[in-house]
Amino acid sequence: METRIKNLREDNDLTQKKLSKFLNISQVAYSYYELNKRSIPLELLCKLADFYNTSIDYLLFRTDETLPYPKTNKNVSKESITI
Repeated sequence: METRIKNLREDNDLTQKKLSKFLNISQVAYSYYELNKRSIPLELLCKLADFYNTSIDYLLFRTDETLPYPKTNKNVSKESITI
């Protein structure tokens, strides 16, 4: 299965080694994420989305929109959510 993190890395002329160093993980661990041999932890998905200025949904093929969602500083309480 194709991964967006591989495409983004290659489009930005980055090596797995450089990106894994930025993420503070081994190059082997990063390669497993690109090959879909391991699931990417949420913390790393957030770092990658911020690094590439995109959304996690884009990285996970949930959208084709490359722009990130607007960030807000609003605190959401459980009381404000209705189910």
